[in-house]
Amino acid sequence: VLFRSGNETVEASVGGGVITVVFNGHQVLQSIKINPDAMDPADPGMLEDLVLSAVNAGLEAARNLASEKMSAITGGMKIPGLM
Repeated sequence: VLFRSGNETVEASVGGGVITVVFNGHQVLQSIKINPDAMDPADPGMLEDLVLSAVNAGLEAARNLASEKMSAITGGMKIPGLM
């Protein structure tokens, strides 16, 4: 997982970089890149599983980014309902 501080995005890759997703800090999916070698018409389930894994990893990274930013604002205090 790669954090880009200037653009507030997170990137997650699975399958050795076969699928890469980018989310912003608001947990909105910005892009999905799929290596054409991952597209096996005989096994669409594998590609579906890889996309699902990448999206979930990206969402987790976006949540972590939001939590880090909120922690920086609140000085580490846990404020109910904010995160």
